[in-house]
Amino acid sequence: MKQIIIWRHGQTDWNLENRFQGHSDIPLNPVGRYQAGQAARVLRDMEPTAIISSDLSRALSTAEALATVTGLEVQVDDRLRETNGGNWEGKTGAQNRAEDYERFIRWIDGNDDPAGAIGERRSEVAARATSAIFAALDLDDRSLEERLVVVTHGGTARCVLGSLLKLPLQSWGALGGLANASWSVLTDNHNASTLTWLLAEHNAFTIPEPVLGEESGGNDFV
Repeated sequence: MKQIIIWRHGQTDWNLENRFQGHSDIPLNPVGRYQAGQAARVLRDMEPTAIISSDLSRALSTAEALATVTGLEVQVDDRLRETNGGNWEGKTGAQNRAEDYERFIRWIDGNDDPAGAIGERRSEVAARATSAIFAALDLDDRSLEERLVVVTHGGTARCVLGSLLKLPLQSWGALGGLANASWSVLTDNHNASTLTWLLAEHNAFTIPEPVLGEESGGNDFV
């Protein structure tokens, strides 16, 4: 069996302020550090075989919480970064709607234009992140048991899930966002002749709680 556990980083101050974080290197706040530690204890009992992480500190600090309780080494890969938000980065959802309404709303609706005019397309994020995941798995031996934890960001997580589940790009938004320090699990479908993925869990480890810092810039659009 092969599993991919897509784990979103813990809370940051920019999540609370609903700011588009993108490539900005915003650290975990005290709540985020606590969330990462609590979630790591649950993920440890799932017996992961490897951990890969975005190089941005909010993800890397989250990954290191799991490394501490498992003894696994974190493999850092910048292909797992959040979407480059271009001109929207660092601004709240309200600011982006006020300053760039038409482009922002089209993007929320699933358009694949670059975020913030000069940032990344969702398809580009999906391509780079899935390539990092596939590089970390032995896809030639489907009998080899692997449980890969991928520590990443809310927008990137949604792009990976939509891509690996082969959903139309404009339907990726139908996947609810991950709350901070929560995860989704993809499992290899052994009944299929070729490698395909099943969504076994989504947004696990929530109580539930609000999904802060949605990539759309506002939960009212999700």
